[in-house]
Amino acid sequence: MDTRHIEEALRMVRDEKLDIRTTTIGLSLLDCMDTDIERVAEKVYQKAVNVAGNLVETANRIGRRYGVPIINKRVAVTPIAIIGEPTGADDYTPIAIALDKAAKEIGIDFIGGFSAICQGGMSSADETLIRSLPHALAVTDRVCASVNVGNSRQGLNMDAVKLLGSTIKDVAEATKDQDSFGCVKLVVFANAVEDNPFMAGAFHGISQPERVLHVGVSGPGTVKSALEKHREADFQTMIEVIQQTAFKITRMGELIGKEVADEMGLTFGSIDLSLAPTPAVGDSVARILEEIGIGEAGGHGTTAALALLNDAVKKGGLMASTHVGGLSGAFIPVSEDEGMFKAAERGTLTIDKLEAMTCVCSVGLDMIAIPGDTPASTISAMIADEAMIGIINSKTTAARLIPVVGKTVGDTAEFGGLLGSAPIMPVHNNDASAFIERGGRIAAPVHSFKN
Repeated sequence: MDTRHIEEALRMVRDEKLDIRTTTIGLSLLDCMDTDIERVAEKVYQKAVNVAGNLVETANRIGRRYGVPIINKRVAVTPIAIIGEPTGADDYTPIAIALDKAAKEIGIDFIGGFSAICQGGMSSADETLIRSLPHALAVTDRVCASVNVGNSRQGLNMDAVKLLGSTIKDVAEATKDQDSFGCVKLVVFANAVEDNPFMAGAFHGISQPERVLHVGVSGPGTVKSALEKHREADFQTMIEVIQQTAFKITRMGELIGKEVADEMGLTFGSIDLSLAPTPAVGDSVARILEEIGIGEAGGHGTTAALALLNDAVKKGGLMASTHVGGLSGAFIPVSEDEGMFKAAERGTLTIDKLEAMTCVCSVGLDMIAIPGDTPASTISAMIADEAMIGIINSKTTAARLIPVVGKTVGDTAEFGGLLGSAPIMPVHNNDASAFIERGGRIAAPVHSFKN
């Protein structure tokens, strides 16, 4: 990065809310496996603290060196369903408590990996983890969970989808005094990736190095500011502006990420290009779409504008790094994006439109608050819809649905901080229970036979 790029990056930090959204250590816990769950919990705590204990201090120091804030410091671990299986335990909450304790000791906001990977079917350990979720997420503050229920090679595990519908309801009930906050920390994936630095879905895949650092950059405000200077431009010019901006953001992110990794003795993994919004005004993906010219997020043209944005960000970022990974696109979480919140509150942005938008962006139905009395079968059906978009299109999709106990359409759920607040959005009142009760697995699409 030459002097001009550094100066421009500093201006972006000062004026356009540019930051490094997260540095996330991926940590293997395979050497923590044991037949006794209490010994597993102690090993997990000790390893997380020993490896990541100086993450916050190191990231803050390097951020100050370059004048670029690193907002979140996090850890993602090997899926706990794998680590817990040899114990034969019927509840993995002790491991969740150990992870939570480690996160607080390290000083990070979230630790991910209380997860199960069960696209082909559930092992007894996968089922144990899922059934542990209501208790585990209720008694911990910083533990995040995820379950991968499908992929493009194996199809969709509808038994897991069914179980998760009722489990999400149980998590909501267990944390009802916090607007069902436990559901904020639970993501259901299709085609989950192993190098995702963003919570709540991060986990450390078993094909990853022992200890690795992933970086997630952001910059919605920077992209919007760049587009404001070209309001009369044609599409080709506008796309070039987005690509150039993404290039600069990615170069800065990789430079800082590699320094953090080097100082901590970690392998540098990948940089995730995703535009990740916050509730702050000026840091919204929705406002970028409106700057492109659609009027209001959710209106006609939104999906096309989002596709354009996502593709341009990826093309610009790919030229700036040899280690692009994660999800790399644009996130559209309703509660974490003030523009999305406003559009959803007015009814312009609906769940159906969000589902369409997920065909062309990162992740999926993200941070969606729905009525607390939504049936479990409806939640499962929403997960199935979102998962099949990913499976058919060979992309990552996910659902982070929050049935807020005691609230309904017209109310607002409050989650606080970067998680923001969300209007309770209406869902369809059809009965999907007969569909969900069939069980088994939806077969993979025909393109899964490529090898």
